[in-house]
Order: sequence, then structure tokens, then C-alpha cells
Amino acid sequence: MDALLKRVWIGLAATLIVSLAAVVLPDHIQVDDGGRIHLGAPVPTPSASTVAPTPESTSPPLTRDAVDEVIRAAVSAAGLDPAQGRPIGAAGANSNRTGWTAVREKSAAQSEMNAICADLERQGWTLNPNGDRPDASRSYKRGGWHLLVSTRGKTQAPSTTSALTDSQTYLTLAGLQLNLSDMPLPEITVRIG
Repeated sequence: MDALLKRVWIGLAATLIVSLAAVVLPDHIQVDDGGRIHLGAPVPTPSASTVAPTPESTSPPLTRDAVDEVIRAAVSAAGLDPAQGRPIGAAGANSNRTGWTAVREKSAAQSEMNAICADLERQGWTLNPNGDRPDASRSYKRGGWHLLVSTRGKTQAPSTTSALTDSQTYLTLAGLQLNLSDMPLPEITVRIG
């Protein structure tokens, strides 16, 4: 009975590890026809049923200034004045974070978010739909950067701004430079079943 219980716990632990890895690093998880799950390294012999992740465009890495310009262009394309919002992060800082946020009327925020997203796609940003809610947030990636476009209420209010009314929300573009390919991942193969 102890051996059976031990095998159950090991199986549960392995399943938990794989599940967490699939959430955190969806592009680095592969499952073959035999039920083997590969983390980090590619499957030695890819099968026809393995779902390949959508590759990111091979655009060169972007600088912080280039991402700031992308954000200004997308905001302008939505008919908004970038100067009317607040930057996220100090301008010109050599940082891996940037962004823009503004208080908007809820009635207009959704169409403005859609216009910003359309411009990002026009500029070559790849939609990353994992976990997105099309009516509240969408994420994009390109050149080592990830952009989150969202319309969120009071919970994401910057601390230095006044309170929102019931008819207002924040329209936010948050950029983060994140390069997961720089993180070495060991090859782990788990067989379940």
C-alpha cells in the first residue's frame, strides 16, 4: 500500500509540475503521441499530432525607445493624444518596462482599445491570446517585448491619480521586455499513464 501511495504522490507531483510549466511557458511544452511530455528541449521526433506553437516573428530585438514610439503611434491611431495620458516608467530610461495609461469613458474605451490593437497588428505585433479577454485585455509580442492592452477599472488605478467615476476606466498599454529564450531549460521527460 505504501508503494502505491508513493506512486500516486509522484504522479500528482509530476502532473502539477507539468501543469505549472504549461501555464508559465506554453511555448516550451510539447506532448508526443506516446503521452510523453517534453519541457525545454524539442521532441526528438516530432509527430503529426503535436501542436506546434505559433512562432514569434523573426523581427530584430526592439529598444525601449522603439517600443515607446510604437505605443505613441498606436495611441494616435486610436484618435487619442499620447500627451493626454501618463507614461508608465520614466521617459528615456534604459528600462525593460514602459507604457501609457489614461482615464477614459467606459463607453469609448472598448472601441479605443480595439483601434490600438488593430494598429499594433498593422505594425507587425503578434497576438498572444493565452489568457486574454477580448473585451478587457489583449497581449502582443514582438522583438523580445510583450505589450498588454487593457481597459481596467479602479483596481489598476495609479496611486497618484484621482478616483474614477462609475462611468470611467483606465485604458492602459503596458510593455515588458522579456526574453524567455535566454533562460536555459533542462530537458525533462515525464510519462503519464
